[in-house]
Amino acid sequence: MTFTTLEDAGKFYRNYAKAAGFSTRVRCTNRKGNEIKNQLITCSREGKWKSKLSPTEKTNPTAGLNCPARIYIHTLKDVGAWIISKVVLDHSHPCCPSKAEMLKQHRELSMSIRRTIENNEEAGIRPSKTYQSFVAAAGVTAS
Repeated sequence: MTFTTLEDAGKFYRNYAKAAGFSTRVRCTNRKGNEIKNQLITCSREGKWKSKLSPTEKTNPTAGLNCPARIYIHTLKDVGAWIISKVVLDHSHPCCPSKAEMLKQHRELSMSIRRTIENNEEAGIRPSKTYQSFVAAAGVTAS
C-alpha cells in the first residue's frame, strides 16, 4: 500500500487502530540527515516494563504485554511515495472496538467544548469548576 506522505500512512494506521480497538505509538524513526527514511509504528502495548512495585500493588498490571502488532513504513526514493513494507496484525491482548474512543489517542473534544475551556481559562475559572459545569450540563451526578 502506498501513500503520498508519511502523515497519511500514520493516519491510515491510526484509523485502522481505532476501528480494531487499540492505540498506537511511533516506536522509532530513522533519518538520513534531516530527511526521514522509515518509521516503525507499534501497538501502544508493545514492550515490557520492569516495575518497582509488585504485581499485586499495580493499578494496571497489564500495560506492557509485548504485543507484536506493528507496521513498518519506508520511503521509495525514485517515486517519492511511502509504502507499508511489513505488517503484523496479531495482538497479545484483547482489543475492544466498542471502547476504542476511550483510549487516549482516540479522544476528541468538540470545538464548542474547546472554546468554553479556553474562555473559562482566560476568565480565571479553575479547571475543576469548568469540569463541574460540563457535568451539570450533561445531567450527570459527579461523585
